[in-house]
Amino acid sequence: MPTTKAHVYVHGRVQGVFFRATTRDRAIALGVKGWVKNCLDGCVEAVFEGEKDAVEKIVNWCRKGPEGAFVNHIDVHWEKCSSEFDGFSIIY
Repeated sequence: MPTTKAHVYVHGRVQGVFFRATTRDRAIALGVKGWVKNCLDGCVEAVFEGEKDAVEKIVNWCRKGPEGAFVNHIDVHWEKCSSEFDGFSIIY
């Protein structure tokens, strides 16, 4: 299976709505590695790495987010897989 890496910035009402926790749970369920964190400007930043289909699924999920979130738009930067992650974590 081909692998890929996506660096994502999610803009809108995405903090305080369990975006990070839900992202982590979905990423783990899909076998995606990386991290997610809140940014000072109010967006959520995440890096997803793994099988192309799984990474595309989690990126597409970020376009809506969990219940209570309102996503205005996301910025996605596709990169070459680095295999630097052991799992998926929330960065505080």
